Amino acid sequence: MKKVFRILLFIVYVAPITLWGQDDPTLTVSAKKQVMVGERFQVVFEANAEGKNFQAPSFNGFTVLGGPFTSSSSSFSMVNGSMSHTVKCSYTFALQANQEGTFHVGSASLNVKGHVISSEPFDIKVVPDDGSHTAPSGGSTTSSQVQSQQNTNDPQVSGKDLFLRVVPSKKSVYVGEQIVLTYKLYTKVPVSSVSLSKMPSYAGFWTKDISDNSGTLRQSSEYINGIEYTSAEVSKVIIVPQRSGKFTLDPMSLECIAQIRTERSNSRSMDPFEAFFNDPFFNRNIVNVKKELSSQSIGVEVKSLPENGKPDSFAGAVGNYNFKSDIDKTELSANEAVTITLTVSGTGNVELLQMPTPVFPPDFEVYDPKITTSTDVGSQGLSGTKKAEYLVIPRRAGNFTIPAVEFSFYNSSNESYQTISSQPYEIKVEKGTGSEDGGSIYASNQEDIKYLGSDIRHIMTGDAHLKPMHTVFFGSAAYFVALLVLLVLFVILLLVLKKREQLAQNTAANRNRKADKVARARLKNAYQYLKAKDQEKFYVEMSQALWGYIADKLGIERSRLSIDTVNETMKGKGVPDELTQQFVDTLNNCEFARFAPSSAEEKMDDLYQQGIDVISKAEKVL
Repeated sequence: MKKVFRILLFIVYVAPITLWGQDDPTLTVSAKKQVMVGERFQVVFEANAEGKNFQAPSFNGFTVLGGPFTSSSSSFSMVNGSMSHTVKCSYTFALQANQEGTFHVGSASLNVKGHVISSEPFDIKVVPDDGSHTAPSGGSTTSSQVQSQQNTNDPQVSGKDLFLRVVPSKKSVYVGEQIVLTYKLYTKVPVSSVSLSKMPSYAGFWTKDISDNSGTLRQSSEYINGIEYTSAEVSKVIIVPQRSGKFTLDPMSLECIAQIRTERSNSRSMDPFEAFFNDPFFNRNIVNVKKELSSQSIGVEVKSLPENGKPDSFAGAVGNYNFKSDIDKTELSANEAVTITLTVSGTGNVELLQMPTPVFPPDFEVYDPKITTSTDVGSQGLSGTKKAEYLVIPRRAGNFTIPAVEFSFYNSSNESYQTISSQPYEIKVEKGTGSEDGGSIYASNQEDIKYLGSDIRHIMTGDAHLKPMHTVFFGSAAYFVALLVLLVLFVILLLVLKKREQLAQNTAANRNRKADKVARARLKNAYQYLKAKDQEKFYVEMSQALWGYIADKLGIERSRLSIDTVNETMKGKGVPDELTQQFVDTLNNCEFARFAPSSAEEKMDDLYQQGIDVISKAEKVL
């Protein structure tokens, strides 16, 4: 109600009054004159009038962490019945000093009603970070001077506000027992552009990455030491030790951008409307701070499997499993196939399981087994099923026995070996109708008697009915026709491969041509989420539509994609400055809304219309 009252009060008292003109437009700059290597600081350009086409100087020798972040404010004052109107527009850059030396920062410019105003260039001295240097104090100046701020409060993020943590499922395991490592990002501030910079090597462990690769970090609320944090799972890995001993797992490192909200300081004016325009709802700046985070190191103790009670059939399986075997038939004819399936299922590293091997009679022809594995990931780690299908063919009649098969594993939950046996199979084989007579011996051409199952059988017996060849293909008409056909096919294949190579080399053109189509499809999906009021999916689709369009249209690699790269590339392509700034502002608004969807300032409808408008304008220009 207070905000509504302020707005009504402004309309009633201010609207009827003719405003007096303000002073000549000026552009000033405020920054530290001296910083230390590695220090983060701000450079703020401030104009006393609204303008467009702001041109920033090049910050050679510094890393631009973010910006320009634009903000504006208005204030009114009344003296002896005369009303004056003051406008302030600021453009803030977040910088970081990289090396020692004195660096020159050129002039910034702004177009105010057709007149270009410029700030004065200035120098920044970068000194070593040894704790003995402090920034000298400076005084405020006019538009022809640099305003030095000794006590500029650069936005900082403490380790209690943003940190990376690894949570292991276990710290003491046996060889072959799996450990689930969950890497979580905890934050109390909005973050964006999360990217892994270093993964641990996990020497001595078998690893499997089970992270969610959908591209969206699922967020939840957690309490640590009574403090509420927003947590996001950035990576999840299963590791299985292959040898015993004590290990120290290296930390994971990542880079992200923390979005810090700052408020402009209120002036001490007696203006009755100043509180209205300096209300936090209208006075909000977002500063991007680059953070490099590392998780803690983890110590893991890996114990050897006990020798006491280890069965002969044990092959290294650790976990909790079930085992069974199946046969499709037990009565068949000679030379007829039968399938025996062994199945192991349960919790553990099923991908590395060594399946047991049945013992078949020597009169059975055995083919290599068909191995199939299906896995699933749960709270306990990896689980699933592994099958071995044996296709065997008995080559003579008789009654045969396939002995029981044993599968042994170590159950780490009760620390004991367990063995599961299948049932034996009695197979009755009748005499077949093939070339084999079902006898126990074979002989040919007065050779020594060979027992079936202990020698290679003949491929063919009896009369082969060989016929002499009366014609020679080499040198015939058909031979030369075949050569001609092969030559034509070779030329066609060569042309096709060359065409494909040309198309493959023109990837940038294909991306450029399809950029608008892909962006329109993303916007269509975003509109569906807009109607469904699904804020999270809406902002993800809008962000991918904007970033994907500009990357494909300008030929920017995804690894180099950033606000600064987009800004520089669009200017290099001759895009009007006004459209460039509009596109950059839309990207900033989308990123902020994506990671702070509950903010009252972000409106889904407005952001959707902004996206359509800026892509349409960019398509016409590019």
